[in-house]
Amino acid sequence: MVEVSCEHGASNVTVAHVVERAGVSRRTFYELFADREECLLAAFDDAVGRASRYVLDAYVHDASWVERIRSALAALLEFLDVERGAGQLLIVGSLGAGAKALERRRRILAQIIAVVEEGRTLTGTGKGSSAGDRPPPLTAEGVVGGALAILHARLSEEKPSSLLELAGPLMSMIVLPYLGVAASRRELARPAPKPRIAASGANGNPLRELQMRLTYRTVRVLMAVAALPGGSNRQVADAAEITDQGQISKLLGRLHGLGLIENTGAGSMRGAPNAWTLTSRGWEVEAVIAHDSPLVERS
Repeated sequence: MVEVSCEHGASNVTVAHVVERAGVSRRTFYELFADREECLLAAFDDAVGRASRYVLDAYVHDASWVERIRSALAALLEFLDVERGAGQLLIVGSLGAGAKALERRRRILAQIIAVVEEGRTLTGTGKGSSAGDRPPPLTAEGVVGGALAILHARLSEEKPSSLLELAGPLMSMIVLPYLGVAASRRELARPAPKPRIAASGANGNPLRELQMRLTYRTVRVLMAVAALPGGSNRQVADAAEITDQGQISKLLGRLHGLGLIENTGAGSMRGAPNAWTLTSRGWEVEAVIAHDSPLVERS
């Protein structure tokens, strides 16, 4: 769905496009999704989960507002560079994906705007200034909208350049109304952040960087976690079609040791379930496996 949405535009994608690219029958498609829109929304939600993983891995909650914004922005730009198709669906394709996708998009933007809005609390606190110097409430919405328009334009280009290079200019634009010209110039002068994850790895295949070979069952578990973010041991086992609970625990432990998954649940507490999600590295490996590995059944 991500691939054909980029090629045809989300509003023009048909079930025929999806099943032809996926190599499955229409019957298989309708066993998974009620219609084209449900599949598109699932792809959108999956892309949101991937982008969120990048941002949360880089976000420092106890840092200053500027550093929190910069780390989140850099991580988002890196996600757009590494997973260009998913990024295009989120920022470009979602505009033509229907009312439900637009509502999902609106909720996500509202969260981002709220974080940028925190900058207003920093305005008017300096010597000789007052709370009356603060920019109007719509400033955050305008700043986010402007940054989004720039990303939309870049992602719509036939051969877009690295978006991570925009970190400085975008940060300069974001801090200007809140912290003034001097702070804006400082952000613009800062060197572009280095990517934490090379696009598909320096050698073109992140699988080569792993310290062990991924077996068929390990791959099945990895793909199950990708399909069920926050899934428990039992849910992941069912999705991976592994009936032995002892074996699923070993396979999850193996992936966790490789840094491909993490437990975001309260599994360490007696009686509380685990909640497994992929790390940024896990998403990178999963993306390569999903497209290239003969071990994965495309169904």
